[in-house]
Amino acid sequence: MQVLSTRGKMNSIPATKAVLQGIAADGGLFVPESFPQIDLEEMKAYAAHEYDILAARVLQYFFDMDEAALAEITQQAYGTFDDSRVVPIKELTSVDYVMELTHGPTLAFKDMALQVLPRLIRKALDIHKQQENVLILTATSGDTGKAALEGFKDVPRTAIEVFYPADGVATMQKLQMVTQEGGNVAVCGVRGNFDDAQTGVKALFADNALKAFLKEAGYTFSSANSINFGRLIPQVAYYIYAYAKLAADGRIENGQEISFIVPTGNFGNILAGYYAKRMGLPVKKLVCASNGNNVLTDFFNKSVYDANRTFHKTMSPSMDILISSNLERLLFEVAGRDDVQVRAWMNALKQNGRYEIPAETQAGLRETFWADFCDETETAQTIKTVFETYGYLIDPHTAVARCVGEKYRRQTGDGAPAVVVSTANPYKFTQDVLRCVSGQDVPDAFEAARQLSQITGTQIPPQIAGLHEKPVLHPDCVERTGLKTAVEKFISRMGD
Repeated sequence: MQVLSTRGKMNSIPATKAVLQGIAADGGLFVPESFPQIDLEEMKAYAAHEYDILAARVLQYFFDMDEAALAEITQQAYGTFDDSRVVPIKELTSVDYVMELTHGPTLAFKDMALQVLPRLIRKALDIHKQQENVLILTATSGDTGKAALEGFKDVPRTAIEVFYPADGVATMQKLQMVTQEGGNVAVCGVRGNFDDAQTGVKALFADNALKAFLKEAGYTFSSANSINFGRLIPQVAYYIYAYAKLAADGRIENGQEISFIVPTGNFGNILAGYYAKRMGLPVKKLVCASNGNNVLTDFFNKSVYDANRTFHKTMSPSMDILISSNLERLLFEVAGRDDVQVRAWMNALKQNGRYEIPAETQAGLRETFWADFCDETETAQTIKTVFETYGYLIDPHTAVARCVGEKYRRQTGDGAPAVVVSTANPYKFTQDVLRCVSGQDVPDAFEAARQLSQITGTQIPPQIAGLHEKPVLHPDCVERTGLKTAVEKFISRMGD
């Protein structure tokens, strides 16, 4: 498949090449030249087997690669998960389901794509005979960083540096990153919030002097954020799988519309659901669930994207975002693939922190999307209520989705089946989850994990239990203006 840039659609390149580039030369994001159409009966048959088989088939729609090579990629990627089903689906009621994307090596949904992406990059390097190695630069609001580090750890011909907001991630999330092992990895805190880190990383991609420095060192840029086309597409598979699995198990009729409720920050996860719908998946509504940083709620309901607002640090830090990068891909589609208009909106966002879309465009968006947010009190109550009602422990991000899903049902009267997308294991946020369930405030994250396990009867994942024994290998922290220097130091070290 060929892909286009959201800001210059006249020049297309192969999807495998886009995986290596990460972001388009004009600053835009890569999108498919057209959307392939899935066969629901075929997907239902695949869902009766292992997840990796369906995932390989979905990747085949987008990447011109050998079928056996893609099957090998997905088999290796999902063979690392702690549940053989890879994506278990929990039934709360006959119309309320939870899709668990939390069984990968870092306990977050980012593993669904970031166990695939490094393997895609290795294949793409061979396909295009690229001589330079790949430097992966990534900004993280919590989970992407660890998942990317784990996925790229010691992968030949790659190096990865992750930037995170120094005081904007949960204790366990930070420990997972700063203790990361691997000879080709670096982690650096940024004194600021996620938007500062993300803006800084994007600026590095456009820095010609840094590009020349990297070229001399034998490297070229790419990204593990969902701005990378190769990171986005593997996420499409689990929407198709969840639907096909529900149909295969007789819980829905094949062809029946269902909704997905998605905790949303950078807009990559829910965009993958939109891509699945464009491919023919019978999606009734994509419910965009935000926390107190409700810039997306206002956008979908008021036609204005305005990042000029107070930034809130919440117990769902992976959603503490005011600039949702992947929204650009959706705007490209709803604007009739008008790259000139998209550039104008993105320039307005960069210069003024806001832009406004026409009322008819907003009306088109609301045919597919429904948006609301959940504050901290509601999030806490949802964690407590779900555990007391179903004996099911969820993390704050999943709680935001559950809360907004209930608002959606109340306000619309829609009783159709709906799937909450669960994005992280609750033990990544032990102190907050313990406080929500029991009212106890425990300063030490590991003691909180012990008490949470005792109270709820759930097991502490080994990835969390063993963290306190690991040494901190990446203590560096820089100002917002220090990212370039950090990259130069890292690449110089890689060359020693």
